[in-house]
Amino acid sequence: MHEPVRVVLASILVMLVVTALAGCSFKPEEKVWEISGPVFGTSYHINVVLTDDPERLENLASGIEAELEKVDAAMSTWRDDSELSAINQHADQTDWINLSDPLYEVLTKAVEVSELTGGAFDITVGPVVNLWGFGPRARPETAPTDEELAEMLSRIGYDKLELKEAPKALRSDIPQYIDLSAIAKGYGVDVVSRYLQKEGVTAYLVEIGGEVRVNGRKPDGSAWRLAIEQPVSEGRQVNRVVALEQRAMATSGDYRNYYESEGRRYSHTIDPSTGKPITHNLASVTVIAGDCMTADALATGFNVLGYERASELATRENIPAYFIVRTDDGFETHQTPAFSSFVTQ
Repeated sequence: MHEPVRVVLASILVMLVVTALAGCSFKPEEKVWEISGPVFGTSYHINVVLTDDPERLENLASGIEAELEKVDAAMSTWRDDSELSAINQHADQTDWINLSDPLYEVLTKAVEVSELTGGAFDITVGPVVNLWGFGPRARPETAPTDEELAEMLSRIGYDKLELKEAPKALRSDIPQYIDLSAIAKGYGVDVVSRYLQKEGVTAYLVEIGGEVRVNGRKPDGSAWRLAIEQPVSEGRQVNRVVALEQRAMATSGDYRNYYESEGRRYSHTIDPSTGKPITHNLASVTVIAGDCMTADALATGFNVLGYERASELATRENIPAYFIVRTDDGFETHQTPAFSSFVTQ
């Protein structure tokens, strides 16, 4: 059953993977209103700073829902009728396949992040993700064999994709199954942010499944304060708080989406170089960027790389990144120099 969109006065905000911390005194003429609903198999929570105008809020809620439906219709692998599913089912991908503007934008960014991370982020890893049971297919009873992994790995590779801008189109040397789950949520956040700007809303927080983007300030003039969660599978604990304005933030970790089989724990994050779930000690990584699509993809790529390689890359590229590393004694935290200016506690 389709859940309705909710519009409420955001006097108290529930902690999410990334949470807006409340407790502000607002100007009488403006308040923070929350618009929320289900999307992409998760939920969205959008805070807008506006005067009390029920009709405008309802119109914004309807518009947001419509914008997110467009993203889902273009990029979902869970929908057989999506644009992406049609491409994945295309018999001959060596011929140019026309792309919508949104899908071209996301694919272009995905290839850019793949090149930056040396292939640690790879949207063609979908067949291997499905093989491990983290896609739309049923979870396997046993882990894939080395032979099955080798066969699937021979089919993937972002470098086999070719994009052209005029007209916007895609082709591949071999048939590819593209999975945008590690970037589409971030793009959805960006789409909603653009919509709010177009509608004249200049102060807001947009969150989808833990990926977030903010603009402007709260009515009391303070920046939006966001919590980075402690990477534990049970309960909700704050590890660090940051203050953002006109920035996006995304977190990737292995502590929520995983399963156990035959006494082993399998993370949903797959290393494209091995075809296997990551096993290093990086529990979570948070990235701040100018847009959420970039933050989302980088966080996944850094999570695949592990702390040492990801920290070196982020520092060299001046990317704000925050790492929580598992040790025998608990957790250690590390941050790049570019991240330090955002930390409040």
